[in-house]
Amino acid sequence: MASEIKKKAFWRAVIAEFLAMIFFVFISIGAALGLHFPIQDKTNETVSRSQDIVKVSLAFGLAIATMAQSVGHISGAHLNPAVTLGCLLSCQISILKAIMYIIAQCLGAVVATAILSGITSNVENNTLGLNGLSTGVTAGQGLGVEIMVTFQLVLCVVAVTDKRRHDISGSIPLAIGLSVALGHLIAVSKTKNKTNSNYPCTIILHSVQENNQYNTAPMY
Repeated sequence: MASEIKKKAFWRAVIAEFLAMIFFVFISIGAALGLHFPIQDKTNETVSRSQDIVKVSLAFGLAIATMAQSVGHISGAHLNPAVTLGCLLSCQISILKAIMYIIAQCLGAVVATAILSGITSNVENNTLGLNGLSTGVTAGQGLGVEIMVTFQLVLCVVAVTDKRRHDISGSIPLAIGLSVALGHLIAVSKTKNKTNSNYPCTIILHSVQENNQYNTAPMY
């Protein structure tokens, strides 16, 4: 473990996670925030666009697939603490690399959220993509949804990146991207799901209400 930290490849992988996380959060959350920009209808009245779940889900899925294709050969493109934990438990990475990956991912997400905060400062009631329960969804139900969609994502990533498998055909980044999109198609209408922690939004918004389940569920 001590020798690993001295290797250039180790730090390239950590930096790759940091940069990829910035682009991923900026693109995916930016797509969701774009739906809240005010527009004018034919009667010249300012209205807000309705939430387009398909657009948001595809944005997340395509962003993950693009980043996985771009930096997957360097770091594995985990882009999610839950995925990193899954890879650690399946003995695909070391404890030190897992810790550094999670730190890099959180810092990258905070940086991207800060950039989005500046770009979308004119959006009314801007929550920066903060997760929240939909009407009629209890905290327990939201927790269950988050656990299920995160589990299927981690299962997909661990399965398709397992070096012991020789039967995988097709695009691995695309498979992961579709898994992310699938999770969002299921959960956006219930928890405004991001299959990831809420810490970046919480830090930027200085808010901690209803966030515990989104910060912990992806790690179960």
